[in-house]
Amino acid sequence: MTAAGGKAIAIGADVSQAAAVAELVQRARAELGPIDILVNNAGIAITRGVDDLTEADFDSTIAVNLKSVFLCTQAVLPAMRAKQWGRIVNISSGAARGAGAIGPHYNASKAGVEGLTRGYAARLVKEGITVNAVAPSLIETDMMKGQPNLVARIPLGRFGTADEVAQAVMMLIGNAYMTGQTVAMSGGMAFN
Repeated sequence: MTAAGGKAIAIGADVSQAAAVAELVQRARAELGPIDILVNNAGIAITRGVDDLTEADFDSTIAVNLKSVFLCTQAVLPAMRAKQWGRIVNISSGAARGAGAIGPHYNASKAGVEGLTRGYAARLVKEGITVNAVAPSLIETDMMKGQPNLVARIPLGRFGTADEVAQAVMMLIGNAYMTGQTVAMSGGMAFN
């Protein structure tokens, strides 16, 4: 990144906590300037069957996967509104619209992300801020390690890659006309 003239920093934060998000945004602004682009990508996947799902599993999944999107979005909106320009891309999942293998708590958190996406998009469109989502399914990540049997469910015949998800995110960042949309990435498993 720096070789190409860019600048990046790493800041650890629990984005399910408002105070940690406020500090994260303040530090990022101090080091890099105003935040024009936000990609909400925090997520956890606690795999549980319906009978094994606990309230703590549910609460932590909603906090990390959904509440973090709200907190981070709210924290960057003042600067985006001041510039009348911003791009917000939320990472959802095919589980928002399908059964998924992780559990109903995960489905609910990702469906909520898509609801926040549409709700913010409708309210921010006239201020030059677009809000969209990318909903990947079965991407080659740590979450998929040890589950090669899942490839058989993908018509394309392979897991998706993080680079392919990044390409979809970049497409949404570069498109000023698209807002309130979810781009599904499923290798042919589902068509919206």
